[in-house]
Amino acid sequence: MPTEPNAVTTSSLPLRLLRSPLGRILVFFITLTLIGMVLGRIYSGLDLPQGHLAMRDVTPLLAAFKIAPAVLAYWLLVRTIENRRVDELAARKALPHLLAGIAAGALVFSLVVGSLWAFGAYVVDGTNRDVAWLGPILVLGVGAGVVEEIISRGVIFRIVEEGLGTWAALFISAALFGGLHIWNPNATAWSAIAIALEAGLLFGLLYHATRSLWVCMGAHAAWNVTQGPVYGIPVSGFEQQGLLRSHMQGPDWLTGGAFGAEASVVALAICSMVTAGCLAVAVRRGSLVAPAWRRKRVTSA
Repeated sequence: MPTEPNAVTTSSLPLRLLRSPLGRILVFFITLTLIGMVLGRIYSGLDLPQGHLAMRDVTPLLAAFKIAPAVLAYWLLVRTIENRRVDELAARKALPHLLAGIAAGALVFSLVVGSLWAFGAYVVDGTNRDVAWLGPILVLGVGAGVVEEIISRGVIFRIVEEGLGTWAALFISAALFGGLHIWNPNATAWSAIAIALEAGLLFGLLYHATRSLWVCMGAHAAWNVTQGPVYGIPVSGFEQQGLLRSHMQGPDWLTGGAFGAEASVVALAICSMVTAGCLAVAVRRGSLVAPAWRRKRVTSA
């Protein structure tokens, strides 16, 4: 029986395009937009609050509507286009990896605050007994940790790494991560660069070393919650009321100014040391990925 090579070729070309790095990134963002539109209609139909809400007014249901589009779009991308299990979000890894990430994020930012306190830049004035925990944890912790890590590390870093290699993925994902924060309150060009260097590179290498989004989500969430609701420091420009009533004193290059400690050279220095440690682990393992064309040359040879 004769075969139909043209039909096979024609059907495989679109699939190859969809499975290419650029194709998968585009599919994710298109799916994210469509799911967001559908859930937006459902949100409005349920007569839930519209417009900007203060963090203290955010409930688990409202937070779920914000998180669901990214989670669903990522799951569909991996299961249908990539045709594999979502190993980086495997259920068996959730608890241990989240706890490890939370511990790491809280520890690193506590080192930042401890250093600022030692320099006389961070001053504790007292404590707040009426801290609103739930809303900030849902927005700064769960929301930012899940959505930003899925987009920045799960999609951008992971897929770019497959095509252009680890170094390009690190710089591209870090630059985009920093650039997204330029629109925050009190943001400056320096604060965006600082976020890119200290958090973008660190979380990218953390994902590279662990291949777990749970670890990155836990570290990101703990960093934000420790910074704001615990130490009372603005989180990426957003003012916070923390358990500790505090204020900063000193030059902006030391304190981070109105943007918060993330724009401090202290945070940059400490995060850079942790990033260097993660990079050393990757180099020792030999896990840094070369660009696709170099891998093909090696395979051919």
